Amino acid sequence: MPYLVHTAHAQFVALWLGTVGWTLVIVTVGLVEWRVWEVSDLSVITSGLAWVGIWRVCFYSHAPILSNHEIMFCQRIRLSESFTPPEIAAAQVLMLVALILGLAGNASVVYGLRNVYFGLNKIRLAFASGGVLLILTGASALVPVCWNLSSVVNNQTISFPAEFRMPSAPVNQSIGPGIIVGIFASVLLVFSGLTQLNSLIKNNNCIMCYKYTD
Repeated sequence: MPYLVHTAHAQFVALWLGTVGWTLVIVTVGLVEWRVWEVSDLSVITSGLAWVGIWRVCFYSHAPILSNHEIMFCQRIRLSESFTPPEIAAAQVLMLVALILGLAGNASVVYGLRNVYFGLNKIRLAFASGGVLLILTGASALVPVCWNLSSVVNNQTISFPAEFRMPSAPVNQSIGPGIIVGIFASVLLVFSGLTQLNSLIKNNNCIMCYKYTD
């Protein structure tokens, strides 16, 4: 059994990467700063900047929208709304899918490591499933992140409803922390999954074909 345990170092590293990547996906989902809009009309958006996320649109304002003090004014972007652009609608769905896949992938790797230490079977299946799920997690997160990145690069507009108090087009827009963190999370998850699968191939005579195989 000690020999089998010593072959699982790559899985430990992959689990750490997968856990960090999945945590960053959670952070990405919660961040509103995916796209940063610069606006010319400062009568409402007095800071001159607005943040467009996949769930909300926010900006600071001195205008008496809700109070006489500077506040962060936010409006929710719903999947069912007609103005919601396809890249944001896709992000709402795919990022949630990524959260579920990432949880399942990391759980599968933990299950495989548990079986390594306790000398149980289904080790190869657990690690292989975890690797595939983590790669799918990274892909599910990377697609909407890159799509929104493309929208920023092309300075695409959004026809917000009047109650959002947002212009239909910014003077300029740039990528926010949400996209940057999302790309980093996706890379970590894909690398984690590939590490899992690659370690199975390299340790073909250890973990895969040892006494405790499927």
